[in-house]
Amino acid sequence: MRRKLILAVLILLAFVLQGTVFQTLSIASIVPNLLLILTVSFGFMRGKKEGLFVGFFCGLLIDIFYGNMIGFYALIYMYIGFGNGFLYKIFFDEDVKVPMVLVAVSDIAYGVIVYGLQFMMRGRLDFLSYLQHIILPEMVYTVLLTAVLYRPLYRLNHWLTENEWEGPKLP
Repeated sequence: MRRKLILAVLILLAFVLQGTVFQTLSIASIVPNLLLILTVSFGFMRGKKEGLFVGFFCGLLIDIFYGNMIGFYALIYMYIGFGNGFLYKIFFDEDVKVPMVLVAVSDIAYGVIVYGLQFMMRGRLDFLSYLQHIILPEMVYTVLLTAVLYRPLYRLNHWLTENEWEGPKLP
């Protein structure tokens, strides 16, 4: 219960920060994707189920406040969280390099999927321009922020794991 409550607060906090504080810190109208960092991190640290759960709620918030239809971003984030959950078995303590690579790959995949389903389908075929001006700058900004945010997320996950209540133990 505590884990779910703290995850809900983290998701809301990341959503609010991404939509407010980081909008003012945007570079060439590019904002880092905090919700993607959260989804990838918890998928990688906790496995497929938690990655899917975090991804769904991160995407659902984007759908509700910014999307044209409910479920589009929720589905994308779910797949990203679930996919990163497969790498749970190679999880290394406090090693930030692997999560940075996972965030980079996930952000590029996210950008390509969004481009393919929202822009290319409408006849906007200038993929190289979109890649150069949107996908790659956002990926770099998000990866740099991952270097700062991953360790606190790791410590929070470690604390939650140590203090998890599993119920009464039977003899």
